Formats: sequence, structure tokens, C-alpha cells
Amino acid sequence: MQTTSTLARVTALAFGIAGALAFSHADAAAFQLKENSAKGLGRAFAGSTSAEGDASVIATNPASMRLLEGRQFQADVSAISFSAKFRGDGHYANGAPISGGNGGDAGMIAPVPAMYLHLPFGENDNMHFGTSLTVPFGFKTEYDRDWVGRYSGVKTELQAIDLSAAFSYDVNPYVSFGASVFAERLNVDLTSALDMGTAINASAQQKAAAAALAAGGSPAQAAAAAQQAAQQMAQMGFSPGSADGFLRIKGDKVTYGYTLGTTLTPVEGTNIAFSYRSSVKHKINDGNARFTVPPNAAALLAATAPGTFIDSKGRASITLPASATVSFSHRINDQWSLMADVSRTAWSKFDQVTVQYDSNQPDSVLPFHYRDTTFASVGTEYRMSETLTLRGGLALDQTPTTDAHRDVRVPDTSRKWLSLGLTWTPSERAEYSVGYTHLFTSDPNTHAVSATNNFVDGKYKVGGDVLAASVNYKF
Repeated sequence: MQTTSTLARVTALAFGIAGALAFSHADAAAFQLKENSAKGLGRAFAGSTSAEGDASVIATNPASMRLLEGRQFQADVSAISFSAKFRGDGHYANGAPISGGNGGDAGMIAPVPAMYLHLPFGENDNMHFGTSLTVPFGFKTEYDRDWVGRYSGVKTELQAIDLSAAFSYDVNPYVSFGASVFAERLNVDLTSALDMGTAINASAQQKAAAAALAAGGSPAQAAAAAQQAAQQMAQMGFSPGSADGFLRIKGDKVTYGYTLGTTLTPVEGTNIAFSYRSSVKHKINDGNARFTVPPNAAALLAATAPGTFIDSKGRASITLPASATVSFSHRINDQWSLMADVSRTAWSKFDQVTVQYDSNQPDSVLPFHYRDTTFASVGTEYRMSETLTLRGGLALDQTPTTDAHRDVRVPDTSRKWLSLGLTWTPSERAEYSVGYTHLFTSDPNTHAVSATNNFVDGKYKVGGDVLAASVNYKF
């Protein structure tokens, strides 16, 4: 019992540390994060699961732990700078313009941590145990609360923090297999404005039309009744944009997943690695929905639609996608090495998120309509001396979004990576690495529609830079 209690405290502390740091926008497709290694960043994550001497393989491909030397601890931190500036306008369902500005810069600068521990054991150290703390998914955008697209989203924050235990077995110096199990804590925090004027007006029209039809009226009479109800609601102050409310949805869940991998060395100095990370389905059953409703709207809703727009618990299922990676590393000579990576992520499973409330509130639906994506990179390392190694890389990173479905919460676009880095090894026990990536992006369009059929149309100016540092200590 004491051991279980201690493990629980350590797990909670680890999640807490990562959660305090991991407030970021993703710099891989959508809200996927590759930033788990300064070395990997410096070569655009080419050779991410096949290159020698990078403890991040504990999380991405445990089979490659045989490429690590002895017992070691590695800590990485990546500072992600992401910018998303909107230019455009919005209109209510009746065509009237939506007031408000462009929302400011929805991006931010934030750190993303990673930590690894490797312990070889067994005969000739042919077995390996490793633990890791990583942030494989993370995202945050936040606009001014009164911006023109407020009905489609104001704040969007998602964090997935993984704590894993990994094991691998070396069949011989050329073949190894590995697996890991990870506990993943997902935190979600979403906010948006509510166009209560439109919602109440539309509800009154529907009820008036239904009453007219029930009384034997014609469709024309039903339409006239709806029009009259709309005029009455407008006179009471309930027209589009006249009574804005606010909604905040929060939830968290811990679920488990796994990673499998194998690493082959057909000839000395050449590694080929295959790895698979499972999807993780988070069923959030005890989320919280908090509504802020104008007083005049609250009184009318209590009388006409009891049980709606009130604070309640909520439920939602969010599936974070599976991914598969093929990684290649080749040592040309004592100075030069080449690397390459290709990853495929099953984003098409992330179609939409539906929030169900314990009250009479209709479901909230967040449509994403993502497609599967490919990430491909090439990189190189140059060992300048016994103590200094230089590296660089290029990558193509496909977005799962399209112009037809891109929304304001995740204004993502495909991007190209240019990466540089170096490692300094002052002693046999310690080494220090830095990596830098600049992202080249196009300006994506968006056409978002809110639950009350309010439109926001425009274009984003997006950009990103990543700077990472790490320390590795062998003991």
C-alpha cells in the first residue's frame, strides 16, 4: 500500500509539473506535438526513432533503447512561439454585421517539457527499462472576448500529458523489440460567446409556427405567426447580437495507451525503425459547463425553456489519433550521418466532438472533419570534433484541415520546417544540446458558422518558431 501511495504521489507530481509548463500551440499537424527532443528538433525530427544517443526514443520507439549508452537521464524543454492573426468580418444569420475587432494575436509563447530515464539490465545489458514524461498533444488559442468571431470560439485549450513505462529486448546487436504503456491525462477548456438574442428569437418563431399549424393553419399562416413572434421578441430586445451570453466547458480524463516498435540494424551504422502509437479515447463523464446569461434573457428562458442555459455537468468523447512512423539513420563515416522520417497520423477519426449536457440544454457540436496526414523529413549530422556535433534538417508537415472546414479554434495550415542544432559534449557523462526550427506557412482561409448560424469569414496570418534545449547525464 505504501508503494502504491508513493507511486500515486509521484504520478500526480509529474502530471502537475508538465501541466504547469505545457500551455502551447502545436507545431506539428493540428494540435499534435513533436517537440520532445532538442536533438530531434535540430534535424527536423529526421531519424526520430532510429538515431543513436537520443533518449526521446523511450517515448517514441522503445526498441531503440539499445542505441543508448548505459544508464542516463535526459531533460528537454522546447519554447514554442506561435502567432495567429485574423483579418476579416462576420455577419449574423439575417445579414447584419457582427461588431467587434479581429481578436488580437490568438497565439502565444509557451514551454513544453520532456524527461527520460534509461536503465539497461540483464545479460550484457540486452534488456532495457525506461520511463518518460512527454506532451504529445497540446494546443491553445485565445482571442479578445468581444472579437468578431466570438460566437465560434474565444478560448480553446487542450493538453495531453503522458507518463510512460517502457521495456525492450535485444535479440542480438542487430534486432530489438520494444513496447511501452502510458497513462495520458487530457485537459480541455473551451469558451465561446452565446448569441442569446438570436437563440430566443428563433425559439419564439418555432413555437409560434408550431402553434399555428397545430390549430389547423396553413404554412403561410404559420410563417406569418413566426414573423409576428420575431417582431415581438425584437421589441423586447431579443434580436441578433442584442443579448450576448458566455459558455465555458471544462473537463479532464486519464486514459491509457501503448507504443510498439522494432529496430533493425542490417549493417553496422545503419538503423531502420518501425513504431506505432495507439489512439487514445478519452470519455469525459464529469465535465463542467458554466453559462453566463444576461438577466433579461435568464428570466425569459426560465419561463419558456426551463432547464436550458444553466450550469450543469457534461459528457464528451475525444479520440486522440494513432500514428505510425518509419525512421532511417545511416552513418556515412566518422563525421557524417544521414537521417529520414515518414509518419502517418490517423486524424480522420477526429471528425467532431459532441458535448452532451445533464440539463435540457441541446448538445454542443464542434465539427472538425479532419483528414489523415503525412509528416516527412530529412536531416544530417556532422561531427566536427570529439566535443561538438552540428545538425540540420528539412520537413514537410501536412495539416488535417481544409479551407472548407477550417475553424477559428484551430486555424491550422500545412508548413515547411527549416531546422538547425548542435550538441556539446564536455565530458563522458554530460552533454548539452540546442535546436531551432522556423516554420514557413501560407495564409489559411476560414469560413466558420456558429450554432446560431452566425458567420465569420477571413484569412489568418500564422507563423511559428521553436527553440529547444536539453541536458543528458550518464551515471
